Amino acid sequence: MMPDSGPRNARFAGLGYYLPEAVLTNLDFEKMVDTSDEWIVTRTGIRERHIAKAEEASSDLAINAARKAMADARVDAKDIDLIVVGTATPDYPFPSTATVVQNKIGAKNAAAFDVAGACSGFIYAVTIVQSMIIAGKSRRALVIGVETLSRITDYTDRATCVLFGDGAGAVIMEACEPGEGILATYMKSDGTYADLLYQPVGGSRTPLTEERIRNREQFIKMKGDGLFKYAVKAMVDAAQTVLRDANVKVSDIDFVIPHQANLRIIEGVRNRLGVPPEKTIVNIDRVGNTSTASIPIAFCEARDKGIIKHGDRILMVAFGGGLTWGAVLLKY
Repeated sequence: MMPDSGPRNARFAGLGYYLPEAVLTNLDFEKMVDTSDEWIVTRTGIRERHIAKAEEASSDLAINAARKAMADARVDAKDIDLIVVGTATPDYPFPSTATVVQNKIGAKNAAAFDVAGACSGFIYAVTIVQSMIIAGKSRRALVIGVETLSRITDYTDRATCVLFGDGAGAVIMEACEPGEGILATYMKSDGTYADLLYQPVGGSRTPLTEERIRNREQFIKMKGDGLFKYAVKAMVDAAQTVLRDANVKVSDIDFVIPHQANLRIIEGVRNRLGVPPEKTIVNIDRVGNTSTASIPIAFCEARDKGIIKHGDRILMVAFGGGLTWGAVLLKY
């Protein structure tokens, strides 16, 4: 990847998303665990979520979204010089899912790697790619947020199993003139609270064993009450930071796309920022929490429906395990 000279920035040139066909509804969960549709909707805002087929890996979902984004941007795979995948559910511990995607779409001229930022992974990936484009290390990149969280969800734990869904969202990022595209970015983390949301077993700290599998320790573990407090504060701080850095007022924002974690968190962030409901993109009722895929899926859905239009100022903000959080302010 050869650098270009002169000032530059990065913009979104194409969008695409993919949701698996199978849908798991709240009524389905009533047959699986001690819960009800009313209980789930009241506490999360979720009514259904999409679940990948047994033969569908994260890379398969990612490739579907990527091809749509490439078609939207009218970009051939050979013209992509960088692929970054944000995911907490990669195909393998290694190689990276990004390299699997690279091979399957035929992007022979690209470097490829994954970003492990949990639910903030898409924000982290976009920020990294923007920096590489500004530095002249990339001209055109493919950024994907993808999850198959159904693989690490404990369907006997009613507190967590109703939350998560599978899906992928992708964007083509390319160089543009300064003042266009991305207006500001922000990333932050705090490992002090890592145990509020994590997958305790399966890494080098606690490898998989028969006993740990019997104890169902390989699944997502979450302390929801603690997360809520930190999530709202962190997302508001991140949003306010990028607005301040770009010298943009909340009233000048056309739409906010928050990570679709929980409707109460979304409403808490919206209220604290002073953003009206009609300017907040919400699809959690239909897709659940898809972690790092949630923002690009919501963005693409809203664009495809004609809600988001070119020229709109979009604020994307996320919070996830790590703890990680961040925001991107974009002129689409």
